[in-house]
Amino acid sequence: MGIHLETEIQKLKKKVLSLSAIVEDTVYQAVRSLKERNAELAQRVVDSDSVIDEREVDIEEECQKILALHQPVANDLRYIITVLKINAELERIGDCTVNIAERVVFLVTEEPVEFPFDFQGMARKSQNMLHESLDALINFDAELAYKVIAADDEVDALNHDIYGLIEECIRKDPGHVNTYIHLLGISRHIERIADHASNIAEDVIYLTEGRIVRHRTEQYMPTKEQGS
Repeated sequence: MGIHLETEIQKLKKKVLSLSAIVEDTVYQAVRSLKERNAELAQRVVDSDSVIDEREVDIEEECQKILALHQPVANDLRYIITVLKINAELERIGDCTVNIAERVVFLVTEEPVEFPFDFQGMARKSQNMLHESLDALINFDAELAYKVIAADDEVDALNHDIYGLIEECIRKDPGHVNTYIHLLGISRHIERIADHASNIAEDVIYLTEGRIVRHRTEQYMPTKEQGS
């Protein structure tokens, strides 16, 4: 690797880590605003979306510049491709947090309803998946990436459970149908954060192992012997 290319890639790594930290914090703040019914905090999450969008564009432009000026090959090229894909996933996670926050802003104006489900538990699972997928990226840790992918099924199952609970709540309490629909939307966006975290983990596997496991992750899952 030429010294100029190495310098550019190190600069790119710092930008990706910075965006990752912002997105992680935004997810945390969006979930916190839901727990606390805090419209002011939720609005700050909505307002922060422009920062994430700007960072995402900056990283994409940086990748394009490196590709054009340095024509990287092998591992360097794979890293640039991975960054482009993860960059897009991070921006989409930012969009999910905005959608959660916008629904919180609405819910705060409505009368609270009884709902037999722990949103915080589901949110923690999605947050952990995001954190671990980014750790896997930083440490080039394919084993951790596989762990993230496996965890996605748990969040999917929780989201599925919420659909049934929401349907039951609407039948029993149709006067609060808008509130329940917004809660359903929040569940869906929390589940989407987990999906994007899983996509980041798949990209890390591509980066570290050179294999595209999207849509066929199970056949590449390490066995217990391999993982031990």
